Formats: sequence, C-alpha cells, structure tokens
Amino acid sequence: MLAALVLAVLPALLPGLPAPAAHAAAAGDPPSAAVSPKEAGAGGDVTVTGRGWRPHTLLMLLICGQNMIGGTNACANADGRTVTTDDRGAFSKALPVAEPPKPCPCVVHVATATGPADAADAAFKVAGHPVAPLPQDVSAGRLAVLAQPRLTGSSGLLTWFGAPPQRELTVTVGNLGSAPAKDPVFQVGTSHGVFAPQWEDQQWRGTVPAGQKTEVRLPVELAAGAHGDYLVSLKYGGKLLVEQPWEVGRPWGVTLFWLLLCLVVPTAVFRIGMAVVDRVRPPRPGTTVRPRRATHRPHPRRTGTGRQQARPRSRHQERPGTGPGTAPPAGTAALPWFTQDTAPSTTSTEGPPSKGSP
Repeated sequence: MLAALVLAVLPALLPGLPAPAAHAAAAGDPPSAAVSPKEAGAGGDVTVTGRGWRPHTLLMLLICGQNMIGGTNACANADGRTVTTDDRGAFSKALPVAEPPKPCPCVVHVATATGPADAADAAFKVAGHPVAPLPQDVSAGRLAVLAQPRLTGSSGLLTWFGAPPQRELTVTVGNLGSAPAKDPVFQVGTSHGVFAPQWEDQQWRGTVPAGQKTEVRLPVELAAGAHGDYLVSLKYGGKLLVEQPWEVGRPWGVTLFWLLLCLVVPTAVFRIGMAVVDRVRPPRPGTTVRPRRATHRPHPRRTGTGRQQARPRSRHQERPGTGPGTAPPAGTAALPWFTQDTAPSTTSTEGPPSKGSP
C-alpha cells in the first residue's frame, strides 16, 4: 500500500518532469519546413526555416509551381539556394522569390541534396503569378518494378562513326494500387560521371490493371559522339524506380577519319605544290629542252615524177644500208670501194711481174 501511494503522489510532486513518451514522439517526427511571409512578389525575399532534419545535412530550397506534381521541372531551379542543418537538425535561410515555370498553387520545396532522400513542402503564394487548377491524375495506380531492368538493342555501323547511341529500357512493372494505371508517364534520365541526370517525360501507351504486371519498353538515346560510363534512371510519380548502368564504346570511326584526313590533305597539298613549282621554275643552265613530239603524221617524200607511197616494211626485208651495193647513209664513215665479192684475191695464179716489165 505504501508503494502504491508513493507512485500515485510522485507525478504531483514532480510536475516539470518530461514524459519519456513525449521525447520518443518528438524524435520520430518527420522533417518540416515553414516560410515567412506566406506571400511575396518576384524580386523579394522570404525566410525558410525547418526542423527535424538530420544534423549537418545539405538541403536544397526551391520555389515550385503546381505543388511540384511534375517534379523539379515545375521549379525555378536557377534561383534555388542551399543550406546546411546545424547540430540539432534545424536551419534558417533567406530565399529570393522567383516565378516558377508552372502556374500556382506554389510551394517552397526543401529536399536533401546528399545522403538518404528526404523532403518537405511549405505552401507559398507568388504574387502576380498565374493560378491554374491542378492536372488530373489519370494514373491513380501505384507502379513498382518487379524484375531486374535491362537495356536491349545494339549499336550499328553509324554509331561507330559518331551517331547517337540508342537502346530500349525494358522493365517489368506491377500495379500495387486499387485503381488501374492508364497511360502512365515515366521520367527517363541519363547521367555521365558526377553530373545530374537530364530527365525526359515519356508516356507509355497502355493500361496496367490493379494487381497485374506488364512489360514496359522505353527508348533511351544519348548525344552524338557519346562514349564512356552512363547511368540510365527511371522515375514514376516522383519516386526513383530503377538505375541501370550503360557502358558506351568509343566511336573509333571518327578517330580513323581524322587520322586519314591529317595524312591525305598534307600529301595532296604537297603534290599540288610540287606540280606548280615544276611549271613555273625556269630551266637550269646547261640543260636542253626536249622538243615535243609531233602529233600529226608526216607527209610521204616526193619524187621527181610523183609521190612515192610509203610501204610497210616486210619482216624479211633488209634495212637500208645493210645490203650489198648500197651506199652508206650520210654522216657515217665510208666503206672501202670494194665489196666482199669484188675484193682482190690474195691468191693470184699469175707470177709476179718481172723486172722492167710494164
């Protein structure tokens, strides 16, 4: 009885003692953000505060239209600011007011830039910015990836010469919601190295019934001449579904083309230059210029009575100046007056003339 009495009186004696349950609830609260004032025009500044974040975490602050339904494409990304939380997970930062690319209703979006993903929104009104109703969500289903994604397709000959590499991202998605997902809109992004992905909206034509799965194929294309390690990402409803690495080969055809160009062009210029030099330079002293060959057929020689037609030389016909009894051509040394048949014989039958004979 004494112990029960002490336990009953103890809360009344210590009213300022905090309850452990209250501390546990406060520690489990999600991160929050607030903006002051709630309305401002473009060119002004507002103060964004937050608490419940992880200590020493880098955050990104953006003003977004349409309650950021379309992701960061609806935000004024160029006028965003970053801030780092303190030891207690709180922050306070001045943010310039800029008009987002989408109409209001607008929000100030706070999200983690490093570490695990976490985000919070605070309602805000940009004075003078147009207001439009939110788009209807035609894809009420909740899609999730059920199998390992893969990139299908291959590179052709044109890709070897610098054409844009193309693939198809094939994923098997299932509808975990209670309503069918009709013509869902996915976001496909490609990133290289440390750069952020560049997102592109792609609408898949079809319906995924509730509790069913289907295979979705989405085209992926890189810039011309792209090579190296790339990362293909897929988002749906603002959530990242898959990330698939893609190793793109170097377009060696472009390198080969430039090597051949560096060899062919100097060679052609050198040959043209040498031909021009041969044409314009004067002849060297002591050299004779060879006359050009006649392009017309010479006329046949004329005789005293008429023309003598040139006859083709027979294969057995002797060349002039080689037969017996023919005169040597002009300009050559004269042969003896005798020929082989008329040469004096060295074996004469007559005796030598006697002395005193005529």
